[in-house]
Amino acid sequence: MKKIAVIMGSDSDLPVVEKALDVLKEYEVPFEVHVFSAHRTPVEARDFSVNARENGFGAIIAAAGKAAHLAGAIAANTTLPVIGIPIKSSTLDGLDALLSTVQMPSGIPVATVAIDGAANAALLALQVLAVEDSTLAEKLAMARAKAMQTVLEKDRAVAAKYNG
Repeated sequence: MKKIAVIMGSDSDLPVVEKALDVLKEYEVPFEVHVFSAHRTPVEARDFSVNARENGFGAIIAAAGKAAHLAGAIAANTTLPVIGIPIKSSTLDGLDALLSTVQMPSGIPVATVAIDGAANAALLALQVLAVEDSTLAEKLAMARAKAMQTVLEKDRAVAAKYNG
């Protein structure tokens, strides 16, 4: 099974990123976590991305706040799918990070989830791997079915209380 890389621009992003790590653990998918900055460690970030495919990765999640160039810097150096997590900062409530992550130039795509949307980033990375992994695809389908049942149970309870 391919691994997923989870890279954050600063260890201060870890409280958000841990939500992605929890999802990856739940699905028992191998992953590596690193702190690389697009600005402070550009050589290390580039080297990691250039070699990611040959090192067994199938997708990369990149989390960063403020200027948030990390996902783009990673994507510029690999053809693996890159999923950006814009991190909310005190400056502009994460809007700066969202725009920096989502506004990529043509030819260098970065899939972008919601501000602080780490769990969805992990799920999207899992869906990418599930294209080639039927066991993982089945686990994802079972989780969706369980979520649907939970909502339908809540619907029945609310309807019973308020619909007579």
